[in-house]
Amino acid sequence: MRVTVDQDKCVAAGNCVLTAPAVFDQRDEDGIVVVRDPTPPTELADAVRQAAALCPARAITVAD
Repeated sequence: MRVTVDQDKCVAAGNCVLTAPAVFDQRDEDGIVVVRDPTPPTELADAVRQAAALCPARAITVAD
């Protein structure tokens, strides 16, 4: 699994951080998403996919 984000699309809602905090974080200055772990372990796959689905801006891409 590979996780990428489009920071230009991000609206800083924070759903991803709440859903998968081991994988996503937000910048302090503006709340834009950052990927903490672009290749998360298999046990986090469901949470990462849920975070992508919950993203209101569709800024998260998950590739297997």
